[in-house]
Amino acid sequence: MSSNKALRRAKHEAYERKEEDKGKLVVYLIFGGLIILAIIFMIITFSNN
Repeated sequence: MSSNKALRRAKHEAYERKEEDKGKLVVYLIFGGLIILAIIFMIITFSNN
């Protein structure tokens, strides 16, 4: 019974780790998109002058 509990705990920890990695990827993509949009906005703003 104890080995089953340890296996379940290990699977749960692996799942949490995977979800954390997915969350970090989403945050990086959002910030990357915002930076790209800011650069595009700067290019458009400076090209209108």
